[in-house]
Amino acid sequence: MLARSCLSRLPMSRPVALITGAAKRIGAAIAERLFDDGYDLVLHYRSAGPDIGELTERLNARRADSVFAVQGDLTDRAAPARIVAAGLDAFGRLDALINNASSFYPTPIGSVDDEAFDDLIGTNARAPLMLSQAASTALKATRGAIVNLVDIYADRPIPRYVPYCMAKAALVAMTYGLARELGPDVRVNAIAPGNIVWSTNPEKAETLSMVEERTALKRQGSPEDIAKAVSFLLRDAGYVTGQVLRVDGGRWLNI
Repeated sequence: MLARSCLSRLPMSRPVALITGAAKRIGAAIAERLFDDGYDLVLHYRSAGPDIGELTERLNARRADSVFAVQGDLTDRAAPARIVAAGLDAFGRLDALINNASSFYPTPIGSVDDEAFDDLIGTNARAPLMLSQAASTALKATRGAIVNLVDIYADRPIPRYVPYCMAKAALVAMTYGLARELGPDVRVNAIAPGNIVWSTNPEKAETLSMVEERTALKRQGSPEDIAKAVSFLLRDAGYVTGQVLRVDGGRWLNI
């Protein structure tokens, strides 16, 4: 239950968004976009302290006391509830939850172990569910929204990434399920990116030239493309829930 003091501050406050994995890449781009949209921000990070520090300092210089960072390992079972509580303590309300944080690396069959499985499932599926559960009361109070970052490979899995694809498929199912369970108060949607930021993993599923060849728009996307889609789902899509929006340049058509 939200504290009485939190509820009493709702009409006086700017909207607040909690973004997981916000230190860099897509998460940082979402943070920049939502900040420009007028949101105060709770930025979660795991280990990229210098990056989150620079981002938080820069945004707070533009609008004082509008950005708060909270550290947490999303495979820690206590982390989701603690992260949501920290955001509510900082701002007293929550209008949007962006489940962006993700683990992604190959696990060929024969090499899958409990540690990798627990990491991939925990970060990509369990943590978003527990974050959504922890945030649900606050989001209902503001008639807010959840946006989950899934993957075009959730429904067309690729070899060597089976646990990752399983986890993203579970996140898609969660999107559908929560849209029904939390409606009409909370809208729940997902974005399925294509190749947006070239992977830093030493073993990649495809070369960049292969991605461009198989993508209808013949180019890689940008983090800003995802950030614009998040902004659309939060601000302009009031009659949209339970949907997966592919932002992939047409890559899904030729997987």
